Amino acid sequence: MSRESQTALPGKPAQPELPGKLPEHLRTELIAFRRDLHMHPELGHQEFRTTAAIKARLEKAGLRPRVLASGTGLICDIGTWDGERPMLALRADIDALPIPDAKTNVPYRSTVPDRAHACGHDVHTVTVLGAGLVLADLDRKGLLPRPVRLLFQPAEEVLPGGATEAVACGVLDGVGRIIAVHCDPRVDAGRIGLRAGPITSACDRLEVSLDGAGGHTARPHLTTDLVTAAARVAIDVPALLSRRMDARAGMSITWGRIEAGHACNVIPMHAELSGTVRCLDLNAWHEAPDQIHAAIDEVATMHGAKFEINHVRGVPPVVNDPVITELLREAMAARCGAESVEDTEQSLGGEDFSWYLEHVPGAMARLGVRTPGDTAKRDLHRGDFDVDESAIAVGVEFFTAAALLDGRRARPIG
Repeated sequence: MSRESQTALPGKPAQPELPGKLPEHLRTELIAFRRDLHMHPELGHQEFRTTAAIKARLEKAGLRPRVLASGTGLICDIGTWDGERPMLALRADIDALPIPDAKTNVPYRSTVPDRAHACGHDVHTVTVLGAGLVLADLDRKGLLPRPVRLLFQPAEEVLPGGATEAVACGVLDGVGRIIAVHCDPRVDAGRIGLRAGPITSACDRLEVSLDGAGGHTARPHLTTDLVTAAARVAIDVPALLSRRMDARAGMSITWGRIEAGHACNVIPMHAELSGTVRCLDLNAWHEAPDQIHAAIDEVATMHGAKFEINHVRGVPPVVNDPVITELLREAMAARCGAESVEDTEQSLGGEDFSWYLEHVPGAMARLGVRTPGDTAKRDLHRGDFDVDESAIAVGVEFFTAAALLDGRRARPIG
């Protein structure tokens, strides 16, 4: 009788341990690869160095990656697709953010001014890369039950997201389901967070311009007081919408910029506001533009201001498929035990992974990157964001387990 270690889920028979563990030499290499990416962050549609580095490593492993028509990002198939059983895709985003790296105590701090991997895309990239290298080795040994596609996507941070262009490039041709991870600094390394159904929110960009006759601050009654008008738009529009839309839709307008005037005694002729619109509910997201336009019209008109609205549609919510979410739960349990999976709430953050789910079912997991016991707050999109690099091995083995379990289930019966 085999003495191979086994894992068991509650109510399910024990199964032999899955192959595809990350070898130590590759773990070390992936950490170095991640640090190199972290030192050389590139913004959306500019990820040429990043794309070249990924391509070179895959080619070194004997694979045939294909750069997307947009010039950055690439796909790479592990195994040979038979044209019938759809593949599983593992997706990573590869772009950085236009913010300075505020870390001062690490040797891999960004070398590019005002650019940083402050959302963990460097980690996403190496987990998919590492999974691809491990799965390629299993394929050579005849242990990969089904081909898998690696997808390294550019421009996730650029609304409406590089996923739309990637889909147009044909990255989903032959793909039947897709999975991804996103770093979560609230979850300990060695764990993942899962949720069936919506796990992120819709996110749009909203820009409002106000114009009117300015003048002397001694005579505001002879002017269109645009500073007051802008202030009322900033305060009253979100308040109005909170009473005109179902509160369960979770719609939120948050302003990130208000600009008006140049002198303390001059009422300006122009003011601008910009921010984001977020919705927990997909139907509310579709309804949002009309409701927002009506509220701005009402408030701006009351103050005599002319207005223009630029509502840039972003991304719908990521809605995790329940069956694939359960696959991810079983994959993580097989690697790290059932206790390594925790339930997570829906976030108000946006993610263009949602665009893939308009075409194929899929799911996204939250990859824990917090060092256990660390009480410091290192939120996403902050210059001091960093990760516990032990999460890289966890992500790689999570992806490989999901690919193996999915491939085995997809085999024809008999």
